[in-house]
Amino acid sequence: MHYLNNLWAALDFGSLWDMLLRLAAVLLCLTVHETCHGLAAYALGDPTAKREHRLSLNPLHHIDWFGLAAMLLVGFGWAKPVPVDMRYFKKPKQGMAITALAGPVSNLLLAVLLLFISRLVLEHYADTALCSGALDFLLMTAYMSIGLGLFNLIPISPLDGSKVLFAFLPDRAYMTLMRYEKYGMAVLFVLVWLGVGDNILSEGIYQVYSLLINLIVLR
Repeated sequence: MHYLNNLWAALDFGSLWDMLLRLAAVLLCLTVHETCHGLAAYALGDPTAKREHRLSLNPLHHIDWFGLAAMLLVGFGWAKPVPVDMRYFKKPKQGMAITALAGPVSNLLLAVLLLFISRLVLEHYADTALCSGALDFLLMTAYMSIGLGLFNLIPISPLDGSKVLFAFLPDRAYMTLMRYEKYGMAVLFVLVWLGVGDNILSEGIYQVYSLLINLIVLR
């Protein structure tokens, strides 16, 4: 019993709580991102995501557990891709581009919503015990959501930005690149591991976050 008491006393509950908050933030950002991919495809006529139960805000429908662990541990991860069948789109390339763009846009809109809530918390609950914890979570999640949105706009396959860029290519070149899309993940892993573009991306995330903070929270 004495050993168990010592073990219990040694647990760092502050770090555990921080990890749980980070997990909640990651799940929220990824779930909104993937759900909006599915909603955009469905709005354009593709029922695949609906049929696969991906039009859901239940994180369990979207989470890839290896990708989630990677995002928590190293800041780079992924969710299960939303299935999209471009044959349902009247204009396949444009439909894929809109569907892809819906994810990053949803993350930016989520960040805006969270910052508006942060402003309300500051205005009405600044003197309460919950204010600090709530603000920490809201601001952290907003920053993470901006980061996820901007990262996915990078035009490297299989990120969303590549599908937007590919939409401007001739049909033959588009289909060729789409066939080789699966190899893009390996390239992306190498670039992330080497830290290529880290400073530019980090600065971009910080600048967008700072701009929204000044426009929404500190106005």
